[in-house]
Amino acid sequence: MQNYLHYFLPTYCALCKTASKTGICSACQEDFINDQQHRCSICAIPIVDQKAKICGRCLKSPPHFDTTIACTDYLAPIDSIVLGLKFAGNLSYASIIAQQLHDRIKHPLNTQYNLAAIICPVPLSPQRLRTRGFNQALEIARPLSTQLAIPLQAQLLWRIKDTQQQSRLHPDERYQNVQHAFAINPRLMHLIEGQHFGLVDDVMTTGTTLNEIAKLLKRYGAARVSNYVFARTNRD
Repeated sequence: MQNYLHYFLPTYCALCKTASKTGICSACQEDFINDQQHRCSICAIPIVDQKAKICGRCLKSPPHFDTTIACTDYLAPIDSIVLGLKFAGNLSYASIIAQQLHDRIKHPLNTQYNLAAIICPVPLSPQRLRTRGFNQALEIARPLSTQLAIPLQAQLLWRIKDTQQQSRLHPDERYQNVQHAFAINPRLMHLIEGQHFGLVDDVMTTGTTLNEIAKLLKRYGAARVSNYVFARTNRD
């Protein structure tokens, strides 16, 4: 009976709280999610020049990842979904984010990027995992993996350094914070060679964390790394 309760109990939009059969109602979807911004194909930062495909920063200093797909900007009221998942433990928001990511990844405009062969969530350190009780990136990656029919490798990446939260650091400090923070699970190292990886996270700020992971994966032979993030900040 429990599996059918959602057919009988009312559901609500995660943003406006009105009754909705979907996690985000159609009005909020149109107002806050349907991204119309022209973005850099590599880092997903908005670009004013509609003819440009890559932003100036990525042209000047190309990151180790190859592309970033983001659903929306990290602004109110979108931040309430991210914060509700990460700090209030509302795990139902992970499924909402996963559905939004699925729709964005499968959008015709993104077919040029192709699908990743393996999905990996950005890992938490053991200390942070004990404190929070769950990894929000993994909670998003699980349903996304199922929806896209792409294998999930939740144990491929390890965070071996208990880093500070990147959002609280000055941009100049972020690289040092995550440098050597990640490692590959030696038992799964054979999965990397020649593969296209999709890194899943809730928010991308500067991309320093994702870039460090992409650098590690490519050092061990990954062919391509794509970032699948729900929200992108508009500051570098």
